[in-house]
Amino acid sequence: MTETPSMQLAQRLALALPAALLAGAYISQYGFGLYPCEMCWWQRWPHFAALAFALLSFFVPNRKLLLALAAGGILTSGAIGFFHAGVEYGLWEGITSCAAAPLPDDGQSALDAIMNAPLVRCDEAPWTLFGVSLAGFNFLLSTVGGLTIFRLLAKDKAV
Repeated sequence: MTETPSMQLAQRLALALPAALLAGAYISQYGFGLYPCEMCWWQRWPHFAALAFALLSFFVPNRKLLLALAAGGILTSGAIGFFHAGVEYGLWEGITSCAAAPLPDDGQSALDAIMNAPLVRCDEAPWTLFGVSLAGFNFLLSTVGGLTIFRLLAKDKAV
């Protein structure tokens, strides 16, 4: 079966976008110390699923369903990012649980490590660019990317 250019572009985008967003999340976490809160983790899981669907699409003859599932995962992460950004900007209330950032092992007891672990709050943006938080950028990029993949799949006439 000959792949149309729109199907090829959809496949590449479905693979590249979640990979790039997850790479950015891990670089910001391990490279710059921006540890994820609970809602940050919620945004990562659909990207992992989208990445898996996009990878699988390279090995099956009918790719459309897998790419649509990948696009759905990307859009799901974007929707969670929208909710998280709204919490960060104080537009609505979020969840009450927070995640603790890991501490270096400096010989303290487990209880001391737990009690002294810094909390990563879901309602505070640890970093912004032009007033847009990481959750806001995830919303923007994931929404545009997911909708673009669906548009490319709709253009593809091969079955």
